Amino acid sequence: MGKQVGAHIVWDWNGTLFHDNDAIIGATNAAFAELGLAPITLEQYRELYCVPVPKFYERLLGRLPSDAEWELMDVVFHRYYTEHRVRCGLTAGATELLADWRSAGNSQSLLSMYVHEELVPLVRGFGIESHFVRVDGRTGRSGGSKAEHMVRHLEALGAAAEPSRTVVIGDAADDAVAALHVGARAVLYTGGSHSRASLEGAGVPVVDTLADAVAEAGRMAA
Repeated sequence: MGKQVGAHIVWDWNGTLFHDNDAIIGATNAAFAELGLAPITLEQYRELYCVPVPKFYERLLGRLPSDAEWELMDVVFHRYYTEHRVRCGLTAGATELLADWRSAGNSQSLLSMYVHEELVPLVRGFGIESHFVRVDGRTGRSGGSKAEHMVRHLEALGAAAEPSRTVVIGDAADDAVAALHVGARAVLYTGGSHSRASLEGAGVPVVDTLADAVAEAGRMAA
């Protein structure tokens, strides 16, 4: 009989473990250009970004994009992002934090809204796949809520992730919403897609480093 798994972290990928802000902004502006929208800065993105993503576009267009516009922007975004993500790396200290959490007898998994078929080889390429008991990316249409994916993720994990001992670490308010939806807790990191002000509205701890996020997760799940 193996040791009972203790605390569990569900990690977000884009903007959390994977520091891809430059690729995200470039891809967003490439998508905007298709509709004649002016480019935005990282600061503007962090203030305005929200999910579902069509609502983000509504903030800039003044209306929801049509289905045809959404499909076009989505294709352009992912094409640009795929080309430019190769210049991006893991967030500083991420590899060591993953290893330390695992070696302390805890478990962790990865849940992303990034396309599953592209996420898995990307994670594998960084040499960190073995730290996770499960890696799940998005398998359906773009633009949905993370909460429904979180339900399936925890169901698949089973006993490895008891909600009361599970903490979600992400860079978006949607990560906190997804955590609360399944009875878990959340810590939000300011280094990704959202500003600190927008994250603080989620009502969960907000931190500036992944090390602080892991430390907070350990306290929450104790």
